[in-house]
Amino acid sequence: MHHFRYIGHNLHCESVDLAEVARLYGTPTYVYSAATMADNYTRLSKSLSGLDFQICFANKANANLGVLRHFANLGAAFDFASGGELRRVLAAGADVKRSVFAGVGKTEAEIVLALTSGIFAFHVESEPELARINHVAGKLGVKAPISIRVNPDVDALTHAKISTGKSEHKFGIPLRFAAAAYEAASKYPHVALRGVQMHIGSQITEVEPLVEAVEKVAPLAAELKAKFGITYFSIGGGIGIVYRDALASGQAAWWEAQPADKRPMTPESYGAALVPLLKPLGLKVVLEPGRFLVGNAGVLLSRVEYLKRGHGKNFLIVDAAMNDLVRPAMYDAFHEIVPLHRDTTRRSLVADVVGPVCETSDCFAKDRSLQELGEGEYLAIMSAGAYGRTMASRYNARPLPAEVLVQGSAFELVAARETFEQTIAGEKIPAFLG
Repeated sequence: MHHFRYIGHNLHCESVDLAEVARLYGTPTYVYSAATMADNYTRLSKSLSGLDFQICFANKANANLGVLRHFANLGAAFDFASGGELRRVLAAGADVKRSVFAGVGKTEAEIVLALTSGIFAFHVESEPELARINHVAGKLGVKAPISIRVNPDVDALTHAKISTGKSEHKFGIPLRFAAAAYEAASKYPHVALRGVQMHIGSQITEVEPLVEAVEKVAPLAAELKAKFGITYFSIGGGIGIVYRDALASGQAAWWEAQPADKRPMTPESYGAALVPLLKPLGLKVVLEPGRFLVGNAGVLLSRVEYLKRGHGKNFLIVDAAMNDLVRPAMYDAFHEIVPLHRDTTRRSLVADVVGPVCETSDCFAKDRSLQELGEGEYLAIMSAGAYGRTMASRYNARPLPAEVLVQGSAFELVAARETFEQTIAGEKIPAFLG
């Protein structure tokens, strides 16, 4: 569910007309719905009723300071994949003492930052990382709380580039070696065994892979609790969202119209399948959702620059580009595209929706059917709240886009569009070039 809908002929985010946002702040601009994030967080929390749980928002999905503060106010902790993400949470005024640090390449500086900030636990990906954490903690005179990430060798049935739980992936320690890894970890003097962790991938729309992974790792969790007194089991994130029919899927009627066996996984079906498996363990359950909480809470506004009619092919050229939203180019991802002003009297247009970047891959949609649009009109690329602005770049010397947060009828710029001067602020011409 989400809070993007047409009111009359104009697309709104909650009670805000998105065309007004585009005119005020320009394009490309990301717009986020605070109500959608809150609804998603609440639904997920309710689905875990009966468990002692901790939701850690994976801020690699969306690291805007306003978004992070919003989740902190809702009660979320955080999942970091870098020291920079940890610093962003601190900059948002949030407490990191219930948060976890993931990632396969933690540096000594990042480990120091996390320990001095008092995080809840490191999710350790390898034996060399464990040794490094022990070494750094020893120099600081503290014990580092750790959990080892276990790779259960489960196919998440998702895109190959966002699947993380198979044996050929770089993440975690194979399940068959996990008990020995914990035995070795227990001998380190400067670490404290706090839990066990797993995460099999992203954009998972069926509950069965998650059930399989939990069933495989749960016996290990019970064994570690008995032997080492671990207190939590992290089951990762990965709950998917609806990208196709994204606008319609915000309404309850859309879900009710889907055949029961074809409905994408919901927080309710997720909880119904996993709570019975997790409750008997008597452990705190930690989970790290990202996309589910913010994906359908955001859109990318763009302006039409040209309608180019070619031989047997039309191109709708917009001012957003692959450097603003890389998912279609990187993952062949589908994003629904809709006009900000809907006019049912117009003819339909079949076109490739493309950006201005000098790459063939700078394409948001191929042969997409939409109402005919002309120069200066606006459109919205839906489901852009996750892995949009966080993956943006300055390719072709384009500035990073603006971000706006909406709550009810109020909206505010929470990240200004970069100026050219800001993009070159860290650069210099060396003296030897004259």
